[in-house]
Amino acid sequence: MKKWCFFLILLLPVPGHTQAPEDLMVEFLRAPTFIAITDEKPEFSWVVPPAINSQTAWQIQVATEKGLLLTGQPDLWDAGKIIDRKSVNVEYGGTPLPSHSKCFWRVRIWNAGNQATEFSEIQQFKTGDLSPCGNASNSFIITYKPPEKLIKKTNGHYYIDFGRDAFGTLMLKIIPVQKETIIIRLGENSNGEYSVDKNPDGNIRYQKVKLEVVPGQSEYTVKLPPDKRNTGPRAVHLPDSIGVIMPFRYCEIENASFPIEKENVRQRIVHYYWEDDQSYFTSSDTILNQIWELCRYSIKATSFCGLYIDGDRERIPYEADALINQLGHYCTDREYTLARRTNDYFIDHPTWPTEWILYTPFLFYYDYLYTGNTEAIRQHWKKLKYKTLTTLAREDGLLDTSPENQTDELILQLGFDDPKTRIKDIVDWPPAQKDTGWKLATEEGERDGFEFKKINTVVNAIYYQALKFMAEMAGAIGEKEDAAFYEEQAKKVHMAFNRVLLDPSRGYYIDGEGSQHSTLHANMFPLAFGLVPEKHKPAVIKFIKSRGMACSVYGAQFLLDGLYREGEADYALQLMTATHDRSWWNMIDVGSTITMEAWDMKYKPNSDWNHAWGAAPANIIPRWLWGIQPTAAGFEKCIIKPQLSNLSHAEIKVPTIRGIIFAKYDRMKKSHIFHINLPGNMEATFDGSLIDFIKMKFQGKPIERVKTKKIVLETGENVIELIF
Repeated sequence: MKKWCFFLILLLPVPGHTQAPEDLMVEFLRAPTFIAITDEKPEFSWVVPPAINSQTAWQIQVATEKGLLLTGQPDLWDAGKIIDRKSVNVEYGGTPLPSHSKCFWRVRIWNAGNQATEFSEIQQFKTGDLSPCGNASNSFIITYKPPEKLIKKTNGHYYIDFGRDAFGTLMLKIIPVQKETIIIRLGENSNGEYSVDKNPDGNIRYQKVKLEVVPGQSEYTVKLPPDKRNTGPRAVHLPDSIGVIMPFRYCEIENASFPIEKENVRQRIVHYYWEDDQSYFTSSDTILNQIWELCRYSIKATSFCGLYIDGDRERIPYEADALINQLGHYCTDREYTLARRTNDYFIDHPTWPTEWILYTPFLFYYDYLYTGNTEAIRQHWKKLKYKTLTTLAREDGLLDTSPENQTDELILQLGFDDPKTRIKDIVDWPPAQKDTGWKLATEEGERDGFEFKKINTVVNAIYYQALKFMAEMAGAIGEKEDAAFYEEQAKKVHMAFNRVLLDPSRGYYIDGEGSQHSTLHANMFPLAFGLVPEKHKPAVIKFIKSRGMACSVYGAQFLLDGLYREGEADYALQLMTATHDRSWWNMIDVGSTITMEAWDMKYKPNSDWNHAWGAAPANIIPRWLWGIQPTAAGFEKCIIKPQLSNLSHAEIKVPTIRGIIFAKYDRMKKSHIFHINLPGNMEATFDGSLIDFIKMKFQGKPIERVKTKKIVLETGENVIELIF
């Protein structure tokens, strides 16, 4: 596998302070001491404290010994004072780094008044085999969680509830008095009678294990048998040091002659490096709060493979799953290596759906947007161009994805091993009952009865957005001809899309060329990607609202994207907080603590209870409900455009590569009041255009003639009052 580059991030002292803050961080590697860096020219980044406001210069020093930095004699790199605002993606510029060595670095910066900070705390990192672009994966973390509930059912029989589903195994610290075999039952579901569900539906996990205990041995880690499907050749395999793990919340221990208390039992949990305090959300809507926590935790819990995977059934990365994982991860923890490793994987390991292939540029674009780094794009640019499928476009620009239009050459270029493979349109999943053999709650599956045609409306909407992202990425890496090509192709698709696929008599979209049928999917994707002409938006939105949640948990990402994009916040919030069986609340109600693969088992009978592609609110709430999104790569610029609907109170904490954004909202009798706290070296604009008000106060002072309802925010705390 090819590898990527890493970022180092530090918190810096304020001018006049003699000591830097203790809370040092590494962005791509926040704890790099024991992780091998393989990029020969790593990029350094740091968080500028609010007191600095806007950085004007920086100085990095790197050395092979800590003492050399303390004495001001760095032997690898002393950049000197560099006049530059850049605080992320500063590429190493010294003598070649030694391989398989410890290195140390520090940085100081200057403010607008030409005052320098003290040097930051010294940070250590470790190098491995160095290459022009190497990826350092973050670490796996193992934690030990005590039970929330332990009940003695009968002598030797105990029921244990750990409170949340998690990937791991069971650890016991006990004192056996004799050699004996105890029975361990682990599962994700309970039958409500203080027992693990021993015959769960679909792929809800359950496992029975016999454990032999002997006097003299007090500590036991339950060894689980491997699952044949999720340890097969296509699955992501875990390191031997982690062992076999499974998702479980509940446990039963039977046939134990010795007493078991809470202190004797632990849930041994495995996940990717994670810091819980990086994100937070609460509001006046208690259902929304629980949905946020369900989705946020789902991102953490399913990170255990070191790549974004589809859940425990297969443990295979799929591009659509990864996209929702990626956006959710960016909004819940300041962590980027997992996304970058997964993106790298997809270059040579594509999956079969047409739309999934087209999401590859999305994945690389969002990596660039949230980190500001272009090395991944540069390294894979040629192969990324294949992923746009432009060779399948007909003269008017629209994609014809029929199998006969695909060539063996294209299939190999996409990364498939077998040239006879053919990609297929998916729209949503699962398909109709007639295509699965399952007894589904709705005959049309999760596709709303979509009619497949050679020119597919969903495919071409995604294609259009992929072209737009490719044009922007091409510009970022200086590929001017490619940027012009993709921009021109996007314009071409936009015109043909509305000419061919929009029904002018009804004002909304059909499923494909030649179809007379319209679905939620054929309309929500164009709305999400900005394809709908202004005059047709009312009809498209009305149609979308008539279909409810007639899509899967995956499709809900784009349904909510489209609704919020067009200011339909009330309806979007209704969908997010709904309590019927096609809702996130239903996942909580049936007992899952990680988002499910489908709204309910009856909509996909082989579903699992640990699928992060169902966690869309983890990114929808920060990106759309609060409206916090980067508008320039690496969060150099961002916008805060709230659409809080009927919430009377909301607070959020959003991680970015430049630091944490805090925001708080309260609706008073005659005004909306926002408190927004920004990190340094970030330009942010507050956009109140979707809020009804007649007067504005900023930092307590009236603002006159704000026609656009936008104001530029300051570093640190901002107080905005919108009077209605």
